[in-house]
Amino acid sequence: MTLDILYFAWLRERIGLPRETITTEAVTVADLVDELRLREERYALAFSDLSAVRVALDQDLAEFDAPLAGVREVAFFPPMTGG
Repeated sequence: MTLDILYFAWLRERIGLPRETITTEAVTVADLVDELRLREERYALAFSDLSAVRVALDQDLAEFDAPLAGVREVAFFPPMTGG
């Protein structure tokens, strides 16, 4: 499947891209993260601590075990704070 991947805040800074389109065989978000980590060191660094990363699938918050079937956009971002 083809996915649009968006990176926000320090994830964008570490990876060096605001977005990219990739083709993947990943079944879940966790599978996708594993694929991305193997691409290059910058991805491995960005996803080294998943407790500091949130994900949205087609603009809805999701967990890392969420399936990717039917998803077109995956966004990765740090936890948000209010105030």
